[in-house]
Formats: sequence, structure tokens, C-alpha cells
Amino acid sequence: MLAAIAAGRRGARVLLAEREGTLGGISTGVLDTFYGFWTPGINPERVVDGIPGEIVRELTALGAAFERPNTYGAGTGVTYNPEILRALYDRLCAEAGVTVLLHAAVVDVAAADRRIGELLLTSGSSLLSVAPSQLVDATGDAVIAHLAGARSEGWSDIPNPQSLTVTFTMSPVDHEKLSNVSREELLTLLADAIESGSYQLPRKDGSLHVTTVPGGEFVHMTRVSGWDPRDPAALSAAEAEGRRQAIEYARFLRDLVAGFESAQISWLARRIGVRESRRVSGRYWLTRDDVLAGRRFPDAVVRAGAPIEDHGSGQSTRWDFLDEGRYYEIPFRSLLPRDLDGVAVAGRCLSASHDAHASARNMAQCMAMGQAAGTAAALAADRGVDVGDLDAGELQRELAAAGALVGDGI
Repeated sequence: MLAAIAAGRRGARVLLAEREGTLGGISTGVLDTFYGFWTPGINPERVVDGIPGEIVRELTALGAAFERPNTYGAGTGVTYNPEILRALYDRLCAEAGVTVLLHAAVVDVAAADRRIGELLLTSGSSLLSVAPSQLVDATGDAVIAHLAGARSEGWSDIPNPQSLTVTFTMSPVDHEKLSNVSREELLTLLADAIESGSYQLPRKDGSLHVTTVPGGEFVHMTRVSGWDPRDPAALSAAEAEGRRQAIEYARFLRDLVAGFESAQISWLARRIGVRESRRVSGRYWLTRDDVLAGRRFPDAVVRAGAPIEDHGSGQSTRWDFLDEGRYYEIPFRSLLPRDLDGVAVAGRCLSASHDAHASARNMAQCMAMGQAAGTAAALAADRGVDVGDLDAGELQRELAAAGALVGDGI
């Protein structure tokens, strides 16, 4: 979606296919907070701006977002109203001249000689054929690249892939009473509840935070492990398990945590949150060492400073931090499948190792990757070349002119 806006603003003819009935994916269907705009730590440094920053400023001006210092490790977050964000995305796409097809899912692709010649979509009872000159795969699961034959590392290729999560909000919550419950007390209550056998809670940690709606509290606690999100039967089972867990965590909060006594679930994620499914094998493979060393690249198009945040199976989360104030860069080559021409990816399906991905998958970075991929696609269409043949310096200059924070090599 960010890719479509960026390309549309450059005058490209853009078709945006969205399988849901609303734009935004995870940002409007699962979450209410953007992380990754700043490095964590005592002196946060902003690492993402451009169209993602514009979206935050628009939401803030509408009274639908605020900055929230984060105590769980990821740094300052931007908490927003996802319902307002849905409408904002509609408007930004319309203003950029993007043709939007909601309820349009990818069925198949026709690919030969490293290129996708045709994309087959389904919407309602119709099959739609599209022949793009340049294509951005922002499906999260790299569906288009995978169907075209691009190699990838998937959920089943690693020993402990990241779990899935169903989020929800509860209201009305007495925030004055809840403010007297420390995080340590909350975790003790969780551990005691699990130990008692009275609650079936797979995770001993998690987070709560206020929402943009008075009396609302966002709950991020469920942990659904063992289901491969690339498999439709497994994903369906995971959805049901996530909702079951949400009901159980809500019961725990209502029974045992001060401030939740009268609260009920007021919003449940429209779909389960998938952290990790398929990561393409690109022209550069971002690594754990790249992240923790704060590595820079001559073709950098995104900055990132979030820690490696690994929600594997089990009851806790693994965090590995960069040194205070440091950030690393995501190179344009990590958005380019090495097996395909005319295709860029954006979001959590980037070319990265399990650990590097556990940092780079933050929402601000995914949005910035979208702006980079969309700008590149539009530039390539203008130049009559494949997106992977662009001069990185030209792409960086275009992104910088649009307010993005990119590599130092421009």
C-alpha cells in the first residue's frame, strides 16, 4: 500500500490488489502501534520518515495518534486508531491516483525467463488478468515471488520459527486502578495463574497499553505456536486457537488484574498476526551480524534500529539490542529476489535471516520498504528498465527528496 502511494505520486499507473476489505494489512487488522520510527534507548534517533512519517503526522492532526514511550524494549511507539487509519489509507491512495481493488487475491502467475508476464487475481466471482511492467510483492508471505519460482527460506526451514498472535482490546478499563499494577506484579499474576492450572495461558509475558479510545486497553499476550502460516489448514486452525487464547487471557485479566473487573473484549484482531512465514532469497541476505554491528550499505534504502525481537515458541521472548543510539541499514538488494527480474518485495518477506528479520519486520521499516519499492518500480517504468537495474544513487536521491531517511552515500 505504501508502495502504491509512492509509485502513484510519481505519476505511475498503479493497480493495488488487496485481499481484505480494507487497506493496511497488519496495521489496520492486527495492531494499533507503529514501532521502529526511532532507535530505542535513552536518546532515541529518528530513523524513518517520508510517507510513513506523513501518515503519523496526519493521524496526529486528526487526534487519532500519540507517541507512547515503550517499556518493553522496542522503543517509542506511535499508538493510533486503526479505524481512522483505514480511512486515511483510502484517501491517500485516491489522491495518488491509485486504482484499488479490495477483496482481490492472487491466484497464480505466469512466469518465464525470470519475468512475470501475467498475474491472475480473483475477486468475487471474477477472474482478473493483469500484465504489470513492474511488480511489488507486499503480500507478507512473498506469495507472488513464490508462485513465480523465487527461492526462499520458510517457516519449516528453521528450528524455532516465530509464533503467531491474536491481539484484542478490552474496555471499559479503570486506568487509575491499573496504573497501580506494576509490570512485575502483572507477570507474577500471570505465572501464578498458569501454575494454578485454572487458566490455560501459553505465555508468561506480554504487554498492555492504552489506546486512543478512553477506557480502552490493548492486549498483546497470546502465543500460537506450531502452525505453519503458509499452509491454509494450519492457518485456519491457528486463527481458531488464537481466538480461544484471547478469550482465556481476557478471563485472566478480568478475574485477577485490578482495573479490568468490568472490562469485556471490545475489538478482536480481524486476522491472526503472522510474524514469519516466507523470506525471499534476494541479491543480498541481511544477517544478524549486519543488524547488531549497525552495518551500512552503499545501496541503503531503509534505516532500522529496533532490537532482534524473537517470539519463538515457549513462554518468553528473546531480545538482542544494538548498542545505544546505533542503527543499521537495509540495502535495496534485500528487496530484489535473485531469481526474478521486474519484481521487488516489501515488508516482512524481505531477504533476511531469521534473526535479522526479527528486527527488520517492525512496522515502520515495512512501511519504508514499501516506499522504497514503489518508488523504484515507478522509476523503472519511467526508464524502461527492470527495477533491479536501477542506479541505487538515483533511487536514494528520489527517496530523500520525498522526505525518506536513506543511506549516507547519496
